[in-house]
Amino acid sequence: MQSLWFFDNVNLFKVLCPHKVKIYANEHNFCSYKKKDYIYIQADAANKVYLIAHGKVKIGYYSEDGNEIVKAILTKGELFGEKAILGDEKRDEFAQSIDNETSICPISVDTMHDLMRDNQNFSFKIYKFIGLKFKKLERRLQMLLFKDTKTRLIEFIDELCIDFGYDCDKTGDHVIKHPYTQKDIASLIGTSRPTINILLNELKEENYLDFNRKEIRILKKSA
Repeated sequence: MQSLWFFDNVNLFKVLCPHKVKIYANEHNFCSYKKKDYIYIQADAANKVYLIAHGKVKIGYYSEDGNEIVKAILTKGELFGEKAILGDEKRDEFAQSIDNETSICPISVDTMHDLMRDNQNFSFKIYKFIGLKFKKLERRLQMLLFKDTKTRLIEFIDELCIDFGYDCDKTGDHVIKHPYTQKDIASLIGTSRPTINILLNELKEENYLDFNRKEIRILKKSA
């Protein structure tokens, strides 16, 4: 199954960056951000979309009582701010770098509309991507509302397996080489980092999985 964040297993940055289109290359620049820098905040003008060249970006918003709600954590090759393409004039979320060496490729909405107008197949893929992304966010919301923390973690790991996993030829295990820290995972499934660590160790004791900092391995006999 293909990742929701990639077209035909092709990194979005390689497909969309204006550097790949000669008429836009000379007037296009990358932007660098440090950890905790905001790319945009709620109520900013929505006149660009963004591709991640390096690093990680957190997408979220603040509730009325000031709590931070994390919608997604994105990594190299992923697109964000895409609702500007659909006509949103103001941001209803924030985008924040969570890496000290985040590099972003900004693309004006006008440029995106030009690219989409000139290439019907490209336009179709953009709209398909946006639709799939919304569906994924809807599933995550349902997970947060109706399922206990351990179930949320297992289902999130299943998503990681689709996006970043492969089958080990030697053992038959499902191996997930993912970009997330335990803190990232905790934010995405609505719990704390210590709870994630406890649950991962429980699943390890149950011989469901093994894990380290950059890899989760779903063991063959439990897969």
